[in-house]
Amino acid sequence: MKGIHLDSDSRLLFGTRSFRLFSYGFLSVVLMIYLAGLGLSEPQIGLLFTLTLIGDTVISLWITTSADRLGRRRMLIIGSLLMVLAGSLFAVTDNFLLLLAAATIGVISPSGYEVGPFLSIEQSALSQVVPGSQRTQVFAWYNLIGSFATALGALFGGGLTQFLQKAGMTPLGSQRIIVAAYATAGLVLGFLFSRLSGGIEVAGANMQQGPSEVKRLLGLHRSRGVVLRLSALFSLDAFAGGFVLQSIVAYWFYVRFHVQPGLLGAIFFGANILAGLSSLMAARVASRIGLIKTMVYTHIPSNVLLMLVPLMPNLPLAITMLLLRFSISQMDVPTRQSYTMAVVSPDERSAAAGITGIARTTGASLAPAITGPLLAQATLLNLPFFLAGGLKIVYDLLLYRSFRRIKPPEEGA
Repeated sequence: MKGIHLDSDSRLLFGTRSFRLFSYGFLSVVLMIYLAGLGLSEPQIGLLFTLTLIGDTVISLWITTSADRLGRRRMLIIGSLLMVLAGSLFAVTDNFLLLLAAATIGVISPSGYEVGPFLSIEQSALSQVVPGSQRTQVFAWYNLIGSFATALGALFGGGLTQFLQKAGMTPLGSQRIIVAAYATAGLVLGFLFSRLSGGIEVAGANMQQGPSEVKRLLGLHRSRGVVLRLSALFSLDAFAGGFVLQSIVAYWFYVRFHVQPGLLGAIFFGANILAGLSSLMAARVASRIGLIKTMVYTHIPSNVLLMLVPLMPNLPLAITMLLLRFSISQMDVPTRQSYTMAVVSPDERSAAAGITGIARTTGASLAPAITGPLLAQATLLNLPFFLAGGLKIVYDLLLYRSFRRIKPPEEGA
């Protein structure tokens, strides 16, 4: 990270991001296969994923909009405990109602990517301690490290599952070990968050004393119009992405080409490495053409490649299309995060990141309930890829039309 100085809190936030994303990737490769092994049908699993994301939305709404007022560190620790709760119940029961309760109340990632309140609060904390001129670059590295961690988690999760099966453990037993490890990771994450200093909290001098009811409920005041418009668009993008969660894509490869867990882990290891590298490239591109253009100009081609994956006649070509897609798919992520932080007031950042994140989670939560029945029908198995790619392109066009004239301060300068 040449030219960037990170203080102790920033380095620790990079560490918690890495550990958390490793855990998400570790679980995601086998999660849907594990649930199918418990006896759940594809529609039931789709409903479970939907409720998982809806529960994350409700929990995150409270945590992120309260974090600047009640304490960012405290809320991060609470999120970690909810991660422990979800992982523990998923590991010990096959009762569908208990799994639904765990999915709704706890924090669990069927996508391999961020869920819950963590990302929003970490972004606001980082934005507070780094200069605006370095924000996009810091977020790019933050996403790069997260993608690498997800990649390693997927590789280790798939590899450990296959190793345990070769050692004589049943497929379900080996997958349950992965789920139990996820719950344990939540405890470690809570300890790491407890080591953060008071420097990540909002300084009293920066707090705006807004009189509006909206501020009290959502933590927003001057920026609420921009945040709500961004949230609506981000929700559409996430709804499209919900059709191709990492667990769902892994399951698609498992059904379509009979890919085993070890190879699935390797596929998503490579995919997430490429995704991380693409996020690092985003800072350089954004410095030349701006944040909004970077988001749109890189996202559209990646979605065309996504729609090509199910059209490939064999496994090597399908993997190639997927990897090509991931090589540019994440360039919009650090730019989106940086843009949101740039166009709101400092004391609105946790709330803005939380609300836009919640909008994304809400959008993503609706799609798995639709995807589950599609995956149960051989003739509709490929449809989620086309729905995802097409809707994402619509999002790109709407985003460019709505926000191309609203520039962050550093671009205006």
